[in-house]
Formats: sequence, structure tokens, C-alpha cells
Amino acid sequence: MVLPAQRAATEPVHVPAPIGFTPGAEAWLAGLGGLRNVVRQELVARQLDEQLAGSHLADRPAGLRVLDVGCGQGTQALRLARRGHQVTGIDSDPATLAVARQALAGEHPGTQARVRLLQGSGEDCGRWFGPAAFDLVLCHGVLMYLPEPGPLLAALARILAPGGLLSVLVRNGDALALRPGLAGDWASAVAAFSGEAYTNRLGLPTRADRREVLTRTLAELDVPLRSWYGVRVFTDPAADDAPVPAGPELSLLLEAEERAGRTDPYRQVAALTHLVGARP
Repeated sequence: MVLPAQRAATEPVHVPAPIGFTPGAEAWLAGLGGLRNVVRQELVARQLDEQLAGSHLADRPAGLRVLDVGCGQGTQALRLARRGHQVTGIDSDPATLAVARQALAGEHPGTQARVRLLQGSGEDCGRWFGPAAFDLVLCHGVLMYLPEPGPLLAALARILAPGGLLSVLVRNGDALALRPGLAGDWASAVAAFSGEAYTNRLGLPTRADRREVLTRTLAELDVPLRSWYGVRVFTDPAADDAPVPAGPELSLLLEAEERAGRTDPYRQVAALTHLVGARP
């Protein structure tokens, strides 16, 4: 018997076009407390805070108008609302949005008053919001489920106010072969060098983005790249049910990931790339 990992490297690997997130929502929600998601959310939060502190928005420590496209379970949306920002979260999947609403119901009334959660897709932003409607726009883990990034990024750039920040988290297309290669899936590793399509851990057909291409797209949309980071350099191969270590070990783990995420060449091979563009 020939195992999948032993297929000839020349054997073609067909990966269908992205079909959206909803078919994998149940599996995603089941892994929210796992190591990989905890690392992702914590690193993105630290990186985002750093960019806010060093931007024109630093003069307004509270009260920013925030849009979180693909807000999912609401981790970043609720965190920013607790800090005094007005947050609108949008997600097309009813299951994850229900989890976000449940989490919101457990927040302080002041936080609840600063959050509105809407069911819809990023493409709806052009109809719902006018130009320069938001100071901070988040688009985390969304582009990978779309056939191409340009249309959504253009819609988000349109509603970004002058001096505002656009935060985009994508699957790193520049290191797409790393995960299957480390797992011994040689056919998928070879295929990753010639395209951006892949099947993610949820079993969904998805797409990765290359930093150079996104940098060029952001510049064309008048939201030039301000900074970029890697997310999950060391912990991406962890099992889906890998537990979160306690106390000091978790602190050291996060410090190692944080340093790797801002240091070459480590950040170049991270599972995810976090890009932050700024409207002049």
C-alpha cells in the first residue's frame, strides 16, 4: 500500500477553488481553546497594539471606529471594545457569529454598548458604510477563503479614513510548502511551489497570499504597507488538540514566537503573515 505521503513528487495534486469558511465552522470552534489559536490571537493582538501605538491614531487611545471583517468568535473585536473603541464585527457564518454574540452577552454593559455584530460578508461593506467610515479595519483569516484578494481589499480601503490602519492576516504563500514538507507529504510540498491553492486543517480548499503581491496591491489602493510580521513560526505544526502550557512556559513560548515573528529569516517562514497598511 502506498501512503499519501509516499506519492511520487511528480504526481499532480488537484486542490479545488475556495468554497468559503462555513463548512469548517464547527471544527474551527472546537479548536478555539487550543495552542495554535491562542498563539495566533495573542501575537496578532500584540502586533496590532504596537502598530496603533506608533501611528497617527496614538493620539486617540480610545474611541476609534473599528471594523472587524470576518470577526469569527469575536476575540479581537471584544478586546478592542474593552479598551473603549466602537467596534463593528461582520461575519458570514451564523455559527461563529452566535458564539461571538454569546461572548458579548457576558461582557460589561459598557463594552456591550460599544459593539454591534452583523451577519454578512466583506463585500457588503461598500453598501453598508460610506467612505472614510473607520479608523481601523481588521481582515484576519478571510482572504484565504476568497478566489482573489483584490476586490475585498479595495472595498476595505475605500472605507478607511485618512491616517487609518488596515490589518490583514493571511496564509503565508511564500512558505506554503513548509507544513506539508515537515509532515512528509512530498507531493503537496512540491505542488505548493507552483501555486497558492492548498487544503487547510479544516479540510477546506483555500488559498495563500504572497507578501510581495499584497504589498503591491496595498500600495495601489493608497494604503501602503507600514509593517509586517510572521505569526506561528514554531507552533504551527502542533496538533489540533495540543494543550496550552501553563504560566511561565506559556510566557516563554509567546516571547519566542513574538521575537521570531519580527525577525528575519524566521518571520518569512511563519504559517501566517500579518500585514499592516496605513492610509496617508
